[in-house]
Amino acid sequence: MKFMVLVKGDENTEAGAMPTEQELAEMGKFNEELVKAGVMLAGEGLHPTSKGARVRYSNEGTAVIDGPFAESKELIAGFWILDVKSKEEAVEWLKRAPFRDTEIEIRQVFEAEDFGDALTPELREAEERMRKQVAEQHGQ
Repeated sequence: MKFMVLVKGDENTEAGAMPTEQELAEMGKFNEELVKAGVMLAGEGLHPTSKGARVRYSNEGTAVIDGPFAESKELIAGFWILDVKSKEEAVEWLKRAPFRDTEIEIRQVFEAEDFGDALTPELREAEERMRKQVAEQHGQ
C-alpha cells in the first residue's frame, strides 16, 4: 500500500524559514532509515506558497491565482510517499520522524484495483503504458 504523508505548513514555512543544520541532519537520518527499510518512494520539502499558484476550474473556465495563500491550515510544507503494508505501519514510521510542534496527515494512495470495473482493461493498459513511459523518461 502506498501512502502520501503531508507535512503541514505554518507561518515559519510560509516565511521561507529554512531548517537548521541539526534539523537537516535529523531529517536526513530519518530519511535514510526509510530508504534502508525500502519504504520511501519519494520525499521532498516545498517552497512557500508565495512561489506557487493555484488553478481554479469552473464552468466559466480556468483562473490562475498566484500565491501566497492565506489559509495556513491548508498549506503543505513537504511530503513523503511511502510503500508500507498498512496505515498502522505508516503511522509507526511517522511517530519516529524528527518533528517538533507540527502536524502531518497520512493519506492512502489509490491503487488500480480500487477503481473496480470503471477501470476497464483498456484504461488499465493505457495507465500501465503511461507509468512505464514516465519511469523510462526518468531513468527508473
